[in-house]
Amino acid sequence: MDKRTADRLNEINRAFYRTTAGHFDESRQRAWPGWERLTTYLRAPLRVLDVGCGNGRFGRFLAQRFGRSALRYQGLDNNPELLARARQALSGVNAVLEERDVIAQPPDSGSFDLVVAFGVLHHVPGQRQRQDFVRRLAGCVGPGGVLAFACWRFYEYERFRRRIVPWPEGFAVEPNDFMLDWRGGQRALRYCHYVDDAEHAALIAATGLTVLDDYRADGESGDLNRYTVLRRTLPA
Repeated sequence: MDKRTADRLNEINRAFYRTTAGHFDESRQRAWPGWERLTTYLRAPLRVLDVGCGNGRFGRFLAQRFGRSALRYQGLDNNPELLARARQALSGVNAVLEERDVIAQPPDSGSFDLVVAFGVLHHVPGQRQRQDFVRRLAGCVGPGGVLAFACWRFYEYERFRRRIVPWPEGFAVEPNDFMLDWRGGQRALRYCHYVDDAEHAALIAATGLTVLDDYRADGESGDLNRYTVLRRTLPA
C-alpha cells in the first residue's frame, strides 16, 4: 500500500476515535474473556507495554489480577480523551501513558516482560506495514518475555458485514480492507482490515518469536478474536 493511502486511512481512524471516544469508553469497560488465558503465561512483577491502550482497561485487568504494585505499565495511544480516562482507571499503578500515533510510529525498542496489541492490528493499513508492526513489537520484548496480539475476525459475522459501506473514489486499498459504520450514537466511519488465517500465519512468522498459544475467544460466540501468544526464548 502506498504511503498516501495509508496516511489517509490512518487519519480516518484518528477522526473516528475523536468523534466516538466518549461512547467508546462507556461501551468498553469489561475485560475481554481471552485475556484470562493469557495470564497463565505471565508471572509478577510485570513490565508491560500496551500498544493502543485506549482507556487502559487491559492495564486495569492486570492490576486486578496481579495487584497494582506488581505492574510497571506503559500505555501508548493517539487519543488524549481515552488516555485521560486511562489515567483515572490506573490510579495507584506505576503507569506511564504517552500520547503517540502507534500506527505511524510503532515502538521498536525496550525490554518488557509483556507487550500486547489488542484492537489495533485491524487498523494498521497495508499488509507489509502490519508485518513490520508486529516485528517492531517483537523487538520490545525482553528475554523470556511475551508478545500477545489479537486479530478481530469481524468479516466472518453477518452483523458486522452489514456495517460495511462502499469505498469513496480514490482509495487504492488492498484485499480484505473495509470501511465500517459505527452504530454507537454518533455517526462515524472507520477503516478495518480483516486478517485471515494465511495473513495471521505471516504475522506470526514476522515476529521471529516462539508460539506459546493460539486460540479464539471473545464476543457473543466466544470466537470473535484470534489470539497469538509468543515468547522470546532465553539465551542458551
